[in-house]
Amino acid sequence: MVFRDQAITPEQQIEFSRRFGILQIHVLKQFHLAGHPEILIVSNIVENGQPVGLGDAGKFWHSDLSYKELPSLGSMLHAQELPEEGGDTLFADQHKAWDTLPDALKKAVEGRRAAHSYTARYAEPKFEGNWRPTLSAEQLAQVQEVIHPVVRTHPENGRKALFVSEGFTTRILDLPEDESRQILAELYAHSTHPDLIYRHQWQPRDMVFWDNRSLQHLAAGCPSHLRRKLYRTTIQGDATF
Repeated sequence: MVFRDQAITPEQQIEFSRRFGILQIHVLKQFHLAGHPEILIVSNIVENGQPVGLGDAGKFWHSDLSYKELPSLGSMLHAQELPEEGGDTLFADQHKAWDTLPDALKKAVEGRRAAHSYTARYAEPKFEGNWRPTLSAEQLAQVQEVIHPVVRTHPENGRKALFVSEGFTTRILDLPEDESRQILAELYAHSTHPDLIYRHQWQPRDMVFWDNRSLQHLAAGCPSHLRRKLYRTTIQGDATF
């Protein structure tokens, strides 16, 4: 859902988000909005040599907080500063991904479980600079590996959806490593096919609310010299099945 021209305060975003459930607090407290830990700052802006927010959020396809025992129901992202070019967000329909999955691949993954980890691709060197802070022991304890079904069922409409992502999924359980890797590669490619994607081009003060049980998303990026800042709230969901 896209809400245009929302001139709202952080307090109002938090209050509105809470109407849908308990809010989840992101492990990177360094990037919480001051006085509002419910809000994660997503930004490429650097001030006084320090990033003001999580600058690489969404560089890989993912579903928010799939690395938690209770993954996110949904997220809200409110635009604060937008670049003059780039900065789009892409969303991929995982119900349609399952519906259109070849039968052989469906048989290979139905009933399987996969591991998810926040640290799966946390420190890949492909990004320039000190793009993420070192996690403390306390933070690492908050993001231990969890297990979810490869194909989850939406608790409200009963539809099946693929629930693996290149951002957080590390392996399919009870399969040889090479077979797990091959199947995941096929799932990643299929689940983010262009036919499944909506590309959101941000306008000033947009607020976008999406269902993490149904969608993956990806930040398309923008030129590094242009400023981009958004506020994210994340709503806790139910145990997967």
